Amino acid sequence: MYYHKNIGETTMNSKQRAYLKGLASVMEPVVQIGKSGISPEVTRSVDEVLEARELIKINVLKNCFDDPKELGNMLAERTRSSVVHVIGRKIVLYRPSKENPKIILP
Repeated sequence: MYYHKNIGETTMNSKQRAYLKGLASVMEPVVQIGKSGISPEVTRSVDEVLEARELIKINVLKNCFDDPKELGNMLAERTRSSVVHVIGRKIVLYRPSKENPKIILP
């Protein structure tokens, strides 16, 4: 795992990203983004869930007209996490836990 020196974001190589995609494939979305887009409450919720789980899947509802890729990038920037991938209306984010890391990247 590599850390960006300036902002602490995690950057991953393709092997690590593929590993996280495999873990995320069986996960259910834990956060939903609706027509209000990314509000401070959604950002706070994503931040809390990332600290607890490290890897999360987010569902962008059909009534949200924002681009899921842009939403993923905004959330990653605001929560200092990494976008693992965006497929359709699903976003997968990863950030290692500060206090209790659970996922060991290859």
